[in-house]
Amino acid sequence: MAKRRSFSAQFKARVALEALSGAYTMAELAAKHDVHPNMIAQWKRKVKESLPEVFSKKTDRSEAAREAELKELHAKIGQLTVENDFLSKAFGR
Repeated sequence: MAKRRSFSAQFKARVALEALSGAYTMAELAAKHDVHPNMIAQWKRKVKESLPEVFSKKTDRSEAAREAELKELHAKIGQLTVENDFLSKAFGR
């Protein structure tokens, strides 16, 4: 049974941008990069769908939210570590 090939994000982006540029047909791109035309069409569609997110301000806010959540989780880990140490000493383990 054949093993599935996986492609890097950079490769997918490069091929999708070539497809969007219209310089080559899907068949030419498929032959050039040894990828099925349906895969190129899927990558091209994903690029088109995610392109508006590149220019939105939501990504900046989501980064700040992610940092805040990470800080909160680290604080919780510290608190649980202290509680765990206290309880293990209290029960003599």
